[in-house]
Amino acid sequence: MAILTAKAISKSFHFPDEIEILKDISLEIQSGEFVSIMGKSGCGKSTLLYILSTMDTDYTGELYISDQLITGENAENLARIRNSKIGFVFQFHYLLAEFSVLENVMLPAKKLGVKSKEEIMHDAMEKLKLLNIEDQSKKLTSRLSGGQKQRVAIARALINNPGIIMGDEPTGNLDSKNAEIVFDIFKELTEKEKMSLLIVTHDVDFANKTDRIIHMEDGKIIA
Repeated sequence: MAILTAKAISKSFHFPDEIEILKDISLEIQSGEFVSIMGKSGCGKSTLLYILSTMDTDYTGELYISDQLITGENAENLARIRNSKIGFVFQFHYLLAEFSVLENVMLPAKKLGVKSKEEIMHDAMEKLKLLNIEDQSKKLTSRLSGGQKQRVAIARALINNPGIIMGDEPTGNLDSKNAEIVFDIFKELTEKEKMSLLIVTHDVDFANKTDRIIHMEDGKIIA
């Protein structure tokens, strides 16, 4: 089953000149599939990812998540869909330094407002255990290493049990050892949790180990 489907997605910037950023992009990500997107800087990878994650709504074409048409939904519905169905991992982890590890992981579930605080705390600890970082739960995130911070960011992305995790250069700021740890975590999520992953990366080694690579050039999918 397709967890995400894009049909004829195009995007242009209109000022100061008309520039076409994405040109007629169609793709499907299947449930449990680990897909990477590669291409030179400026080819439209991140722009596409922000559209697919519902964060950018200024495009033409159609976007479906689990067969539900997302295009045209209002901002409130999009925020709810994004929070419940999509987990996002950035190159920069965007953790709140004044909060503990556990509090950071709990935030998206609190925002969704479906579970009690006790249930959310339990789920957050389970995600931290999954990533072998539960022993850091009470620490302020400012006291963690770069690799630990990214694992906390992944746990936060998992808290609402989304169908797909999207990442924009999630290993871009990590050394090779920590990049490998993050890859292994992602691989385990697809194999054990049957989660889908769509990751923008410049890391050829990382991409070559994924199930499929989407190559982009000048706003188009070329392979």
